[in-house]
Amino acid sequence: MSIRKILGVVFIVLPILTQCTQVEQVESLEIIGPYLQSMSDEEVTICWATLEGITQILDGDSVIQNVKQFENHKSIITRLLPNTTYSYDVLKDGTDNGKGTFTTFPGGIEPFHFAVLGDTRTRHDFHQRIVDKIIDEDPLFVVNTGDLVSKGNSMDDWDHFFRINDTLIRNVPYYTVLGNHEQDSENYYNFFSLPGNESYYFFSVGDALFITLDMEGENHSAPEFLEGESRDAFWNNINKKYFEEEKKWLENLLTLNSDAGYIFVFFHPTYYSIKESRVEDAELRREFWGDIFERHNVTAVLNGHDHYYHHAEHGGTHYIVTAGGGAPLYDTDAIQPETVKYKKIEHFMRVDVGLEQATMKAIDINGELIEEIVAERRK
Repeated sequence: MSIRKILGVVFIVLPILTQCTQVEQVESLEIIGPYLQSMSDEEVTICWATLEGITQILDGDSVIQNVKQFENHKSIITRLLPNTTYSYDVLKDGTDNGKGTFTTFPGGIEPFHFAVLGDTRTRHDFHQRIVDKIIDEDPLFVVNTGDLVSKGNSMDDWDHFFRINDTLIRNVPYYTVLGNHEQDSENYYNFFSLPGNESYYFFSVGDALFITLDMEGENHSAPEFLEGESRDAFWNNINKKYFEEEKKWLENLLTLNSDAGYIFVFFHPTYYSIKESRVEDAELRREFWGDIFERHNVTAVLNGHDHYYHHAEHGGTHYIVTAGGGAPLYDTDAIQPETVKYKKIEHFMRVDVGLEQATMKAIDINGELIEEIVAERRK
């Protein structure tokens, strides 16, 4: 592994399409972030948001809600050196509020490690403990497998999320997956600046390919007048074209990147569920996507949605449910033939990508190892 060069560079970044007078006022405003997005070996996006106003909701004379509105800012930093640590300051106001550091991705093929967690939407104390454990691991980046918040349309929920993750995400790039609780919300797309169309996308580090899929589709509400078979047909077909286009995109992407040393795929709902009420949904999901992951020799598929740890294996691909980031845990009451290991406990994943093999460790909230999975580099 090459030695990281530390450069004491301070970036004074101004909001895109935002007047300077707004930046000058930011000292007196509440701020979310800054936080890191869309890293490469020569580029990074730094995001933050400033409080612009509050909508007050009243019931008679009683205030029942104060809803915050934020203005989102981002600065795309280019012409960076690979595998180099930089510091930055988006405010330059004499405080640490706008400061952070980041390390660019390596420019060549060398070992690195990243972290994965999921379903962080509730039980904020557990979420905070998991985040603190991840910080101790010093990952190159983090992936959240979805359901970051309980309600994507609730600004209070996002406020909790960013407060808990503040120390982590101002220093480590954070990649996200759309879960059902995100509600395909405008807040999600405003806060995050992800590659591609942001719903499903890919990025790479060295010879490892990372693919994030959207298994939720556009957010819809079934009309109340639909019942029985008509209601089922609505849900089965409303996003059908969207998913078919995504599947073609994935097939093409995997074909074009057949030489990747490792391929990791992330999406929210489980491919193999061991929760009885969700087994049928997982079977329908496998029916739609077929053998695409195994046919392309995907190293691992990582999901959220079911709040436990589960490792299944089929056709040489590892299917891992890592959804112990804070949400209430689920019972494991439908063990599958493909099941290798499972445990009902809060946890996260540390994945070490080496030159010849990748090691995936499931670590519980107490720092204890649940399981270690070794996957050989793709031939």
